[in-house]
Amino acid sequence: QVHLVESGGGLVQPGGSLRLSCTVSGFTSDYYAIGWFRQAPGKTREGVSCVRTVDGNTYYSDSVKGRFTISRDNAKNTVYLQMNSLKPEDTAVYYCVLDTSIPDYIAAVVYGAPMAHGSWGQGTQVTVSS
Repeated sequence: QVHLVESGGGLVQPGGSLRLSCTVSGFTSDYYAIGWFRQAPGKTREGVSCVRTVDGNTYYSDSVKGRFTISRDNAKNTVYLQMNSLKPEDTAVYYCVLDTSIPDYIAAVVYGAPMAHGSWGQGTQVTVSS
C-alpha cells in the first residue's frame, strides 16, 4: 500500500521561500508520476506540479511556473517542491500525490483537468502572509 508523508509547510512572508518534502513508501513501480496538488479554502483543488519518473520530465501549472521547482531524490524516495517568490494566493493545503495514470496527471497540472484518482498524502499547510 502506497504511503505518502509530506513535511515542510509553515508560515512565510510574501516573497519568501519554503521547501516541501514528500517521502514515498510501499510503491515499487518505475512508471508513474508524482507531484503536488493544493487546495485553498473555498476553492477546488489545483494541480501544481509533477514529475514523470520514467524520464524525469517536469510539469507546472501557469500559476507557479518560474517560481516553483519540483525535484526528486530516488535514493531517499523523496520528492521536493521548492517554492520561491511566494504570494498570498499560494496559501493552501499542499498534497503530495502519486498516480500511474500519467497523462491524466499531466493534464490536471498543465490544463487544470479534474484528478479523480491517485494516492494522496495527508497534506501540509502553507500560509503566505505578512
